[in-house]
Amino acid sequence: MLWSETSGMTGIRFVKRESRMPIKSRIRTIPHYPKHGVMFRDITTLFKDPVGFRVTINELVNRYTGVKIDRIAGIEARGFIVGSALAFQLGVGFIPIRKKGKLPAETVGHDYELEYGTDRIEMHVDAISQGDQVLLVDDLIATGGTAVAASDLIESMGGKIVECCFVIDLPDLGGRARLEKLGQKVFSLCEFKGD
Repeated sequence: MLWSETSGMTGIRFVKRESRMPIKSRIRTIPHYPKHGVMFRDITTLFKDPVGFRVTINELVNRYTGVKIDRIAGIEARGFIVGSALAFQLGVGFIPIRKKGKLPAETVGHDYELEYGTDRIEMHVDAISQGDQVLLVDDLIATGGTAVAASDLIESMGGKIVECCFVIDLPDLGGRARLEKLGQKVFSLCEFKGD
């Protein structure tokens, strides 16, 4: 859904109109970042585009309207942007999943492996109640390490993952397959193959 400006005697008003705009066209590619050979998919160009951002959130709202969701969990940091906007539109609560030491109250965490070491994500101990239906959201799925850790953390607290939702999928890096192997449903709005 796009919004067009029209002007009249009473000023500017917005009129809804349908769109087939591919959000992929609003995502910038930066070659060789953060290291040589990597094609970095920069979603900030989609976020700064009011039409692209609205289309992104509206497509997700359309997908999840009528689905039983109690909470949306967004992974730090760009998952906060997509997840909170979606939670607002769906009228459900939002849970931030953050890096270690960033949340103020009592937390529960999950450690996960990186290429050269480990990392930890956390959420508040009271963020999820037993049986809550949780939609896990992030901007991008690549190798899947953080998303797997987040889904494990949610389930360890008694939450049920409705789906793992991403704006971008990099299927060649295996994250989607890794989540699906664990029995998770995975959805993305677009994918970039071969990178």
